[in-house]
Amino acid sequence: MKKVVTFGEIMLRLATPGYLRFLQTDTLNATFGGGEANVAVSLANYGIPVEFVTRLPENEIADWCLADLRKYNVGTSYVLRGGNRVGIYFLETGAVARPSKVVYDRAHSSIAEVQKGMFDWKEILKEARWFHWTGITPALSQGAADVCLEAIETANEMGVTVSCDLNYRKNLWKYGKKASEIMPQLVAGCDLILGNEEDAEKVFGIKPEGFEVEKTGGEINAAQFESVCRQLMKKFPRARKIIITLRGSINANHNTWGGCLFSDKLYQSRRYDITHIVDRVGGGDSFMGGLIYGLIAYPNDDQKALDFAVAASSLKHTIYGDFNMVSVKEVENLMKGDGSGRVVR
Repeated sequence: MKKVVTFGEIMLRLATPGYLRFLQTDTLNATFGGGEANVAVSLANYGIPVEFVTRLPENEIADWCLADLRKYNVGTSYVLRGGNRVGIYFLETGAVARPSKVVYDRAHSSIAEVQKGMFDWKEILKEARWFHWTGITPALSQGAADVCLEAIETANEMGVTVSCDLNYRKNLWKYGKKASEIMPQLVAGCDLILGNEEDAEKVFGIKPEGFEVEKTGGEINAAQFESVCRQLMKKFPRARKIIITLRGSINANHNTWGGCLFSDKLYQSRRYDITHIVDRVGGGDSFMGGLIYGLIAYPNDDQKALDFAVAASSLKHTIYGDFNMVSVKEVENLMKGDGSGRVVR
């Protein structure tokens, strides 16, 4: 089976225990996470060969990170060593009306200081069927954006499917360029585009008429987003599938979750009512990992691929950490309607 390649930054995640605030705690739980690495772990769990590509320094923290990825059967053969530091993010988990908070400490990380020519993309992609990136990577630096474009163009030349998660993060675009200046050239090389209900508007100014996220009260009508999908396809004619994740936020612990996929027509998923969220960080990445698997496993069934992605990411909300530690069987059981949570003996 041909491999999937993902490219981006993996960070040390330092999170307050439980629902403690930063000012309350004297300990932090250490794990690793990052958009493209999270997708890689999901795919590896589903039995898909996957390589995660990044740049990490030559130190023990980076060694720990790589060992963690290998533990989940993620390939690290093309990780470039160099630079001075691993990026960090701090997480305070919210509850009810208090939202979660993320504080980034990733300036001058090894991946942020990459330059064109550092990676041999023809070698990396020679046995690949799929290349995935997110909008987080080009937000880090001009160099990271240039390398991302280099990878996308090489994948296009080699006939490798390219997917992106728009993943707009306003707190990251600080090097003098705006997402609207950098992202169009990158997204133009993508066969699949994933976003949430805000990404298309924040990056490209595309939004459904009469829709405001903060006024949904947990209810989001997927059909409203068909116009967004059509507008994105018109702007990026290479794209053959547009996918929107739909999160209704009732409060920090209670969300509704679903999605829609537009190709030849609009496909809509069932809506999951997640009444007790353990950890929502990585939810979108788990959706993307599930979608890539679904489109590979069910190549002629967009509805089933979408349903797999939504079920997989619903389960992720019950798992601590960035990574979605679920199996294909567990996802398929939920797709069949088994959401009881009864003990499996």
